[in-house]
Amino acid sequence: MHNGFIRIAAAAPTVKVADVGFNLDGIKSKLMELESSRVELAVFPEMSLTAYTCGDLFHNSALLDAAAKALIDLRDYSKNLNVHFAVGLPVRHAGALYNCAAFIRNGKVDLVSKSYIPNYNEFYERRWWRPLPSGSCETVEICGETFEMTSGRIFRSHGTLVGIEICEDLWVPIPPSCRLAMAGAQIILNLSASDDLIGKYKYLTSLLQQQSARCLCAYAYAGAGWGESSTDLTFDGKAIICENGSVLRANHRWNPADNTSIADVDIQALERDRIRMTTFADCASAECKGITTESSSIDSSTCDNTRQNIESDSTTRTLLRNIDPHPFVPAGSEAIHERCEEIINIQVAALAKRLDAICCHTLTVGISGGLDSTLALLIAVRTFDRLGLDRKGIIGVTMPGFGTTDRTHSNAVDLMNHLGVTSREINIGAAVKQHFKDIGHNPENHDVTYENSQARQRTMLLMDIANQTGGIVLGTGDLSELALGWATYNGDHMSMYGVNAGVPKTLVKYLVNYFASEAPEKSEVRRCLLDIIDTPISPELIPADSDGNIRQKTEDLVGPYELHDFFLYYMLRYGFTPERIYLLARNAFTKGEYSDETITHWLSVFMRRFFNQQFKRSCLPDGPKVGSVCLSPRGDWRMPSDASSTLWRQDC
Repeated sequence: MHNGFIRIAAAAPTVKVADVGFNLDGIKSKLMELESSRVELAVFPEMSLTAYTCGDLFHNSALLDAAAKALIDLRDYSKNLNVHFAVGLPVRHAGALYNCAAFIRNGKVDLVSKSYIPNYNEFYERRWWRPLPSGSCETVEICGETFEMTSGRIFRSHGTLVGIEICEDLWVPIPPSCRLAMAGAQIILNLSASDDLIGKYKYLTSLLQQQSARCLCAYAYAGAGWGESSTDLTFDGKAIICENGSVLRANHRWNPADNTSIADVDIQALERDRIRMTTFADCASAECKGITTESSSIDSSTCDNTRQNIESDSTTRTLLRNIDPHPFVPAGSEAIHERCEEIINIQVAALAKRLDAICCHTLTVGISGGLDSTLALLIAVRTFDRLGLDRKGIIGVTMPGFGTTDRTHSNAVDLMNHLGVTSREINIGAAVKQHFKDIGHNPENHDVTYENSQARQRTMLLMDIANQTGGIVLGTGDLSELALGWATYNGDHMSMYGVNAGVPKTLVKYLVNYFASEAPEKSEVRRCLLDIIDTPISPELIPADSDGNIRQKTEDLVGPYELHDFFLYYMLRYGFTPERIYLLARNAFTKGEYSDETITHWLSVFMRRFFNQQFKRSCLPDGPKVGSVCLSPRGDWRMPSDASSTLWRQDC
């Protein structure tokens, strides 16, 4: 395991029915491929040494003897391998046959028997196999040597805990993997030979995703494929790796050349979720009886002969898994559309409840011509429409100041007019200058006082207008700004309801674009929204340049929001260290996008600001949680405002 990741594989090499020698050579050849790819843990299909479709040949001693000898051969072959692996074979014991997985590690063999033997539809397995009762442990003799055969044991491999189940075990109401996971197994290997039928692959994939999510584990599935008998059934050769509800890798089935999937599984993320979801341990204490785990001294994570060839832990390691640079934004236009509609419904339902609870029919919102205030206005409009309220009850206020540009001002005014809300404009210049005079501040000094005075003046106006009209102030600040503390305390930091509080900056643009796509094609609303999306993000608190363009760009000051949102997601969702977040960022973004130095710099900025700006989050207005990451002090995030950031900044 490297930096909390373990590289695993599911492989379904070509077999010949009852040709154990051919199958053994195929497994060895595949193991050499996996070894060169630095795979640490692998699973092969059910009955991979004999092929699954041998039928009554399983009652023939020639086949059983050949499989037993092949097991000993593989056991000896494994002594110089780093990869640990599971293969399938028939095992004779006490006058019965057992469908087994052999887990082979550096010259050691453990046998796991199939728990549930199907005998319905196309399956006649009870003709050959006997189930081993749950929790049983038998000593079996193979080629004059003794081995343990169990039906409920967890094995150690490369610093991880591994459970094994076989094919039908996954399909029963309570799969063995449930108890194995609750007893500590982080990875489940499934040796399978499930034939293919119309619609079955989609159902199976869903089943694997759900099981990995329910068990908070990784799940590697290898299904029999090319070479199995087609007398009555067809096998497509599936190799699928899932992790906590997501498919990490899946091969192109029906293609004998594409028979392997390899992925890096994030053990740290799985363990973090198990700790966070306290009911997982509660369930485990009641349900995982009868499961045993190997002693820690048994884990031979690497053998001496190959240790020098194994890549050492390094933040430069290239991961064999997709690391999405935008974890808050789903991939694909259809998924984005569904996500946007869901988020908007959450925001609208939350705001509607608040207005209904306080018997309020008006609200006030500051409109700057930027993304956040635009989204807040659009949510307010949809909420009023849903409640059957007059849009004129939405009082949009644009408050141009020293840095307001013609572009943002005109977009703000046009959008309010074309949405049919009440539009007001109050120029704050004279009031802020009077304030500077009152406190003795030189207006030529464009420092934090110069900027924050404008923000607080705007908030005061919004609060007073809300009082004047019997409404509330709708906040516009988003999740990313809350993480960075990029808000003026008691300025734009404060409102009476923060409708965007759960939405990160990288997602705000997609939400506004969604509204634009819903507007008529040549409408002024669509034109305004698209231009707002193209406008640089800025608080506009510093005067524009000589050409009237925005001079103060937020991302030049605090860093790219796509980086900060990436840092935020992995800091809060999984509690990762800065070193690990850097590793993920290095794999998510290309060096052409951000250099190593750039990522390190902005990661340090994020950690510094995240800690020293907590005091602003400790007194946030109410607002709806939207996704898995939330910073509400009443909800997901509780942190003292004077917590030290030393541990998190020493690696940046």
